[in-house]
Amino acid sequence: MPSEFIEYRSGYKYQLASDFNIQISIKPDDDIDNQFIALDKLGNLRVKSGYAWDGTSGPVVDTNRNLRASLVHDALYQLMRKKAISAAKFKDKADRLFKKLCKEDGVSPAIAQVYYEALKALGRPATDPKNAKEIKRAPNMQ
Repeated sequence: MPSEFIEYRSGYKYQLASDFNIQISIKPDDDIDNQFIALDKLGNLRVKSGYAWDGTSGPVVDTNRNLRASLVHDALYQLMRKKAISAAKFKDKADRLFKKLCKEDGVSPAIAQVYYEALKALGRPATDPKNAKEIKRAPNMQ
């Protein structure tokens, strides 16, 4: 039976073409495995093919030196918005990981520190479940 409308979320710029795996210091009490993100109790993070994210935030320009960090950071913040991991417990670790990955990928330590300070000061709303991407419909006949 055909559907009368589609449901979608907007606001993304990138879509992962293959799974990305990384060992991180964020270790939840229980393994998490959802459609696009898996994080186990040992800190093995897998962001799965098809995951969509919006790159860096604010005035920061996306480059090949900060995209990996933005992918990991967005996935972790999404887990916080979904309450799969605690924002109170893990937000600062996620922000510090963003800084670490940026430096590993060629961002200068001074600029990476500025990024971290901005996330520390302004990132909290992005971890709040009420700020999850809205599901939209097309056509919107309501």
